[in-house]
Amino acid sequence: MVVRAITHRGIDALSAECLEDVPRLQWQVHDRTVVARWRSEAGLPPPARVLPADDDLSADRAWRLACEGTALLWQGDFHNGRQLLTAMGRRIERSGQRRRPAGDITQVFHHRRMAQAQRARLLGMLLIPLEPGYHLSLRRAPDVALACREAWGEDDMQASVVSMRELLGIIGAHQWRLKGVPVPALGACIHPHYGVFSPVRGEYVDLVAKAPLPSTDLAFDLGTGTGVLAAVLARRGVAQVVATDNNLRALDCARDNFARLGMADRVTLCRDDLYPPGRAPLVVCNPPWLPGKTTSALDAAIYDPDSRMLRSFIDGLVAHLAPEGEGWLILSDLAERLGLRSRETLLGWFDDAGLTVRAREDVRPRHGKAFDPADPLHLARSAEITSLWRLTAQG
Repeated sequence: MVVRAITHRGIDALSAECLEDVPRLQWQVHDRTVVARWRSEAGLPPPARVLPADDDLSADRAWRLACEGTALLWQGDFHNGRQLLTAMGRRIERSGQRRRPAGDITQVFHHRRMAQAQRARLLGMLLIPLEPGYHLSLRRAPDVALACREAWGEDDMQASVVSMRELLGIIGAHQWRLKGVPVPALGACIHPHYGVFSPVRGEYVDLVAKAPLPSTDLAFDLGTGTGVLAAVLARRGVAQVVATDNNLRALDCARDNFARLGMADRVTLCRDDLYPPGRAPLVVCNPPWLPGKTTSALDAAIYDPDSRMLRSFIDGLVAHLAPEGEGWLILSDLAERLGLRSRETLLGWFDDAGLTVRAREDVRPRHGKAFDPADPLHLARSAEITSLWRLTAQG
């Protein structure tokens, strides 16, 4: 076990090497080399320096070490480690409050993203060792083996190291997967898997549940994620839905949900970047709403670098619509309110692709941030509108 080889004298990480394309954290303890698999959902490299940490470490010192780029391998009580992580987060927030930016809403947004990235980096410096079998031997530690298998697959029987923040996310995702997210439009729950965006914002689901269907023969659901929109279409009576995604976790998640809902015979799953072959009278797409760089799998459900997915949907729609068919684009106008993309740009993309807007259905947000005046982006969020654009080929 990795932590038994660690003393309180400190650990200098010697290298992060890749054996069989698996990143590893390697360090020296006296004359003994300790190696463990490094796990990072965001693909971050192993830290260059690691020190042991236990219940005697204060939050102030932990925060200072993290700011200096030193990671902390936790050896104390598991719940005390969680409390330390929370205390470090409070110090990061206080530090950020002293540097709140001036300027327009776009500058505030970019500053907030940088602050969130910095917060994730600092909190990611508290590390947890896992024994083979995803066993966590810290005092008062929960059994995390099942949650880890759901996130990472069957164990390769190697010791590994992961940030506590990421491990807590895995534990939380396992609980959501067990409990499910109620979807009133389905009259049932959707069970999200780790790394697949949860349909917690129900307003966009309601738009798909209420818009008039151009046909009940066939529909494409592009970037299906959990499968929630494909399931809503099937529940509304669409005879066959083809749901695509390029993320294997999403495909596994959607397959699980269709089986739970008794829809496996009516929904066909395809691994595609966007469009499946052929044409359909209804093509539905709920792309990430904000143009921006992604840093994790969950980020990819929110941020769309250079609006690539949005543009690909728009540019390819005419070629995949059946005669008189409709493309449903579900898109928030938050990007417009943050100064990241103009309405004129969006309408110009429609026109360039040979599309016309048949109708548009709008809904106001119901999520908590829209009603939180302490949020730096409150003015934009409170005015946000999510729209279902009903697009057809220009005739």
